[in-house]
Amino acid sequence: MKKGVLVRCLLLAVLCSVVVWNGALAEETGAPAFTEIIADDHKSAGDSAGDTPRKLVKAGPDDEFDRGVPRRAVEGFFRAVREDDFARAANYLDLRNLPSGLSVADGPELARQLKVVLDRALWVEMDLLSTSPEGHSDDGLPSYRDLVGEVEANGRKYDILLQHVPRNDGIFVWVFSSKTVSIIPLLYEARGYGPLGEKLVTVLPEWKFFGMELWQWVLLLLMITLAAAIMVPVCFLLGWIIRRRHTDMAVLVAAFVRGPLCLLLIVGSVRVNFDILRPSLATQAFVNGGTLYYLVILWVLIRLVGLFREYWSSKLLARGREQSVVLLRPLLTAFNILLVFVVLVVWLDNIGFSVTTVLAGLGIGGIALALATQKSIENFIGALTLYLAAPVRVGDFCKIGSRTGTVEEIGLRATKIRTLENTLVIVTNAELSNLQIENISQRQRFRFHRHLPLHCHTSPDQIRCVVREIRKLLCAHEMVEAAPLRVNFTGFVDYALQVELHCYIETTDINIYKSVVEDIQLRVLDILSAAGTGYAIPARMEYQAGAPDPDTEARQRAEQTVEELRRSGDTMTALSEEEIARLENTLKFPH
Repeated sequence: MKKGVLVRCLLLAVLCSVVVWNGALAEETGAPAFTEIIADDHKSAGDSAGDTPRKLVKAGPDDEFDRGVPRRAVEGFFRAVREDDFARAANYLDLRNLPSGLSVADGPELARQLKVVLDRALWVEMDLLSTSPEGHSDDGLPSYRDLVGEVEANGRKYDILLQHVPRNDGIFVWVFSSKTVSIIPLLYEARGYGPLGEKLVTVLPEWKFFGMELWQWVLLLLMITLAAAIMVPVCFLLGWIIRRRHTDMAVLVAAFVRGPLCLLLIVGSVRVNFDILRPSLATQAFVNGGTLYYLVILWVLIRLVGLFREYWSSKLLARGREQSVVLLRPLLTAFNILLVFVVLVVWLDNIGFSVTTVLAGLGIGGIALALATQKSIENFIGALTLYLAAPVRVGDFCKIGSRTGTVEEIGLRATKIRTLENTLVIVTNAELSNLQIENISQRQRFRFHRHLPLHCHTSPDQIRCVVREIRKLLCAHEMVEAAPLRVNFTGFVDYALQVELHCYIETTDINIYKSVVEDIQLRVLDILSAAGTGYAIPARMEYQAGAPDPDTEARQRAEQTVEELRRSGDTMTALSEEEIARLENTLKFPH
């Protein structure tokens, strides 16, 4: 299995796990947001402390249990059950007309069961309850009834109702209706502690922390232990199998599987099965907020980004793109910051904060920041272009615009060039990306091109001899490429007869190139000398009577050589393929 496939499989597994767990939790009942829980706790604390802003204006009849209006009746019930005063809470239930099997003496137990059901199945919006002694008149219900909310149980929805009933003295007050009281046992069976909870609650002492009772904490600990007992061996076995590849990437992947991925599987398993605990809505709101869950996901994603960086770093290094590896770190760091921001926004939205205003503010701030850092962003994009397109690399000898030198550093803002004068030139990346770049270090060979001016008194046969011998020289030289190779008499200039030389030297080292050129040019001088001619210098010449003629012997030898070649049928225009093959690489370098 290749490293890339392994990393992609891990990424797919993590994404699938997150989607499945979030999909399972999306089917939860309408639990309130965590911020609503906090706000309600503050209201309750203020009410219990006697804060005047929370007190309602006195409405309805005087009542010992403050049941004159629907809202105060529900608040009174919740105050009583929070204090575990179920005998008092029974006064908020209509215990008349109870079904068979229930009696007035069951009032405290019914109040306890109703409290358990409401805690787990209904978030009561107190502000929506009526503060009028007559209740709501526009809710579609009889005038003596008000709706508190709906509880779903066994696939059905049941109304939780308040009813305006007379006291023993004939004064009407608001209590939970007899219809609601009659279905409390049914609702408790479906949304109560459950069989396991009922057994544990009778065995364990009564203790509550963070909205969960002791039996729920014990069961949660058992769930975590069971999930760890399954996931840890599986992940360690998988990590051991991966480590058997004996590569650096395998070690990193194995550490990821044994660490972040294992923890994510444990947390996800507990999160999906959390309903076994029959948690209250307040606890559900905290769990659905996913503080620990999103922290683990963030850790997993950051570690996945680290694996991605190591994987691509090794691939880029194998391709010889070291400068792109340098760019990976800042890019992936920026991506990690983006991940943190996205996870933070999702978490804030989950716990009930409105992120629309935050995102709008960040959008305006982002525009202002982009305008303020326009040049920096432009330089960064220029650096991105240099790293990805790689027209130059650190150590390359280049001509950039009018500057020639060696690239010493390619940074995120600017590139440093060491010139031939040993000065340091710093060019911003934005400017560099718009300049013409000639990468001298990337050439595959050196071009050798010369115009060879011969004395104007050189005869045609001497020129033919010179051209032929230079062709033979270049064909035979081991440092000269066989093609393209041209040696031609190109015409006349003011002071000389001109021969053009054109070929390529098989090297990229400037020092070797200089030595080869020196060797070729010295040999060309030998050829000129042997042919009885020489290199013409731009000058005015004055001929006097009795002045010595040019080397007539050498000239005669050159003309004789040409004449012999003519008699043998040689056209003198080019070397034959057989002669080129015979001469190839016979002239060794150095000379």
